[in-house]
Amino acid sequence: MPMRVTAQVLALLMAAFGACVTQAADSPPKTFHLNEATIDDIHRGIRSGEVTCKQVVQAYVARARAYGGMCTQLVTPDGAKVPTVPGIVRAGAVLKFPTETVAVAKIFPDFGKYQGLPPDFGRMEATISDPAVKQQYGMVVGIPNARQVNGLENLNIRGERSVTCKGKFDAPPGSPLPAGAPPECEKFRQLPDALERAAELDQQYGRNPDTKAMPLYCVPMSFKDVYDTKDIRSTGGGDVHYAMDVPPADGTIASRLRRAGAIIYAKAQNAEYNGGSGDPGGADTVGHPTLGSGGSRDTWAGTACNPYDTQRITGGSSAGSGVSVAANLVVCSICESTGGSCRNPADHNNVVAVVPTKGMISYSGAIGANPYQDHPGVICRTVKDAATVLDAFRDPKTGYFDANDPYTALPRGFASKMPYVSALSDPGAAKPLAGMRIGVIRELMVKFHPSDAAISDGINRELKVLQDLGAELVETVDPKYPDDPAIPNVAFGFQDAIAETIPFQLPEVLSWKKDGKPEFEVPGYDVTSRDYLVAATLHKAPWPGNLNFRTVFGNPPPENEGVTGYTFSFQFAQYLMARGDSRVHDWATLNANAKYYSDVRRVAQKNWENKAIDIRTNAVSYTIKRRDTLRMMTMKVLQQNKIDVFVNPVTTTLPEKIGGAGAPGGPGSRSGFGYGAMLGISEVFVPAGFSDTIYEPKFVLSADGKKYESVEGTEPTKLPGIGLPYNMGFWAGPGEEALLLKVASAYEAATHHRAPPPGFGPVKGEP
Repeated sequence: MPMRVTAQVLALLMAAFGACVTQAADSPPKTFHLNEATIDDIHRGIRSGEVTCKQVVQAYVARARAYGGMCTQLVTPDGAKVPTVPGIVRAGAVLKFPTETVAVAKIFPDFGKYQGLPPDFGRMEATISDPAVKQQYGMVVGIPNARQVNGLENLNIRGERSVTCKGKFDAPPGSPLPAGAPPECEKFRQLPDALERAAELDQQYGRNPDTKAMPLYCVPMSFKDVYDTKDIRSTGGGDVHYAMDVPPADGTIASRLRRAGAIIYAKAQNAEYNGGSGDPGGADTVGHPTLGSGGSRDTWAGTACNPYDTQRITGGSSAGSGVSVAANLVVCSICESTGGSCRNPADHNNVVAVVPTKGMISYSGAIGANPYQDHPGVICRTVKDAATVLDAFRDPKTGYFDANDPYTALPRGFASKMPYVSALSDPGAAKPLAGMRIGVIRELMVKFHPSDAAISDGINRELKVLQDLGAELVETVDPKYPDDPAIPNVAFGFQDAIAETIPFQLPEVLSWKKDGKPEFEVPGYDVTSRDYLVAATLHKAPWPGNLNFRTVFGNPPPENEGVTGYTFSFQFAQYLMARGDSRVHDWATLNANAKYYSDVRRVAQKNWENKAIDIRTNAVSYTIKRRDTLRMMTMKVLQQNKIDVFVNPVTTTLPEKIGGAGAPGGPGSRSGFGYGAMLGISEVFVPAGFSDTIYEPKFVLSADGKKYESVEGTEPTKLPGIGLPYNMGFWAGPGEEALLLKVASAYEAATHHRAPPPGFGPVKGEP
């Protein structure tokens, strides 16, 4: 029976409809989504009232709780289970470790025939920082589909942001500290944590933040753990029992970004102490080797995993910076590069990296590996966000200069007088790169192995985008890469520039030996003689074919001890003395109060402690000479060919499996990708695509049965999900950040290759 609509019912319905219309008009549809949120998105969401600053931080804490757990499991002799043990408290929950392990024979073929030193098998041990907290030691492998990335070490949350002042020792001000609290905790607990700082911003600014004065207002950021932050544990990733694990003051980076409104939210996992700079050799030797690729690992937090395939490495050493941005655990992160430590995590994790000229951003208040090369970078999901962070480093009075870092005393013309965000390309422009000349570096696109093809060919296809945007392309020439008839060759290439500069600026390179034999030879010539060197600079004598872009940027072979140095030993000692901790203040007290995740790391650190320093070493002078020579060489190629920007792949190697076989490379095949840090020039890296296949490298037991060697895979393997990402690299001379940002932003807008990892979507209740 049909309902009878009376006048009264009709009036009620019309009133309800009118109220809905009014409400819809007053409350526009919500548009803020935390997943993939940019800086502008956060600011719009706050201004519209859709979200508060505290809610933004709370949402990132929820994501850290959901996706910030362990993603590796132990490699053991028999694959037996291990007991359940507690880890640190992260995002309000105790970290859990997998109890399942992997038998060594499942990873290493013919392990029954292995005759080498006993491996450093995986095991759970107590940390020295907090014996109640356990961590993975020894060999590990990545877990397939772990849905965890372990990208953040410590969050700036009261009670868990410090081990020295953990739990009730970090109680909010206003109540007495419990008995036994270290005296340092009284001052420390006065500092607000990330949630409290967000609430302060809400209270002060509400929906009307001054984003001109604070361009990073309410932007939760992570910092590679080599940077000091006064309100979060800072140990460089080390399991070190400091008297106070939080440093007495911020490094310059943290203090300037705080002033710009950023939320100093978390420390990012990293390869311990920027990778640890290897083992200098000494009395201590390894008794239990680590077999397989370790990935980016530190003793306190463990190993970070790639969100696009959690079995795989992330690139290092700023692994957590790349991972935390890629998996939407933070908005942006501050990385550090001594070689490829920003470029590789960006490349493997489908995010943007901007690494400015050495000295543009202060490195004061940080653990370094090589002071002449260490420099900060910015990792975000978009070029604009990275440019915004770069602008935020600029002090209103001193600009980018910092009296605490002499490398920031750059020529005044290096820094742009305009904000870097103003250099970004207009997304509506039809040909934003018209009039620009871009040089393609073919030396870095050589396909030495089938595994190199995915990225090399992918980047080659992407060059058409640059042409469509109006750029004119020219290419360098390499005999191992086929010439592209559609792209003109440069008139003056890197081989020409190397021949003109090396003989006078850096002649010692021609004396290098490899495996006891001269590395560079020319039939009929003594390449170390004056006659040859003079003739080579005038192009009247042949130049060694293997002394090219790839090898000239590589480090000397190991037997050339005259150019190995003490920079890591010196700079770490300098950092510890400056920090002034009462318990840990030099190399000896560091190692006496530390544990290391493997025997290899323990031995390396002990040898660095005992590394004798001969002030007559030519290591630093060689590094300075190399930069001057290579800059001259590079700038000559740029200017003589009227090139504005170079372009090339970040690497041609897709990430291998954690604990698996690594890419073995070949003679000079994969050298040259760390040129940016050596030159101290500006670089920008942008997502350029995905590969759906990989040639997995494999382990092969050596003939004598004493070691495992990696060999290239010969069969393609289909990758899960959307595959593995790779980036395109743009670079130029020092001080060319604005030009690079213009090119990179135009390419980004035309391609949109950034794609969030499928397994790390929004969590329940996320804005």
